[in-house]
Amino acid sequence: MSKLKKALEKAKETRGDAGQTLIQRDRRSGLEAKRKPMDFSTHRPEINIAYSDTKIRKIDDHVLKKGKVISLFHEFDNIDQIKTLRTQILQQLNEIGGNSLLVTSAHPYEGKTFTAINLGVSIAQELNRTVLLVDADLRKHNKHHKDFANDFFGTDMKEGLSNYLVGQADIPDLLMNPGIERLVLLPSGGPLPNSAELLGSPRMTRLVEDIKSRYSNDRIIIFDSSSLLNCADPLILSQYVDGILLIVEHERTTEAQLQKAMELLKEKPVLGTVLNKNKSKVD
Repeated sequence: MSKLKKALEKAKETRGDAGQTLIQRDRRSGLEAKRKPMDFSTHRPEINIAYSDTKIRKIDDHVLKKGKVISLFHEFDNIDQIKTLRTQILQQLNEIGGNSLLVTSAHPYEGKTFTAINLGVSIAQELNRTVLLVDADLRKHNKHHKDFANDFFGTDMKEGLSNYLVGQADIPDLLMNPGIERLVLLPSGGPLPNSAELLGSPRMTRLVEDIKSRYSNDRIIIFDSSSLLNCADPLILSQYVDGILLIVEHERTTEAQLQKAMELLKEKPVLGTVLNKNKSKVD
């Protein structure tokens, strides 16, 4: 067992909670789960949606593949591993009666957006669930920072959550369906220098209360956020959600940094961790 894996197990024991360690074996997205998957598909009726206000923009398959939205395509070897992560997350949300998840990481570029998107797409493929995928990473973008609506889904949407938070737009005008059934995107919009303050504002509180209550547990809301060790935004968002998924990159995040990240999440609803880009052998 690697030092980082040992640190993850130790952090879980220290927290004394039920957070699972979901080991990501493949360099791209493979997940080795430690719990037996459970199937909830028979518990709810099939959901069919006809969008009225939400924009519909059918994205070509080659654009989605280029953006690594792989959950739609069965030819990728790691589809079953993403489905296992989906099952684990849904199981834990079901156990606590929750419907919202925050995906964050210790550092930028550890695979949190990739994980959030493919987890969301995978959940949307269940006939009895809908997904609202929110890009809540409102920090300043650079050449390495991925805007999920544009860089992953290949859209040209310029407005999003940030425009709503500053009072420039209403949420119905910002939502988009990328041609994937039961999936709706809320892009980030432009970066905000005071993102922490706006994410903690009454306007954000009202938004989260509305989207969490309107569709009950049939809709899963996934917030893709910035990283824990760089800004306060994920901690502010953590107050709104029912669960947190922490992404940790193997051979990049140190034990001390992991410990600090877990300390920041102390008494927060951490459902599990994903050890990303782990190239070591299975123990």
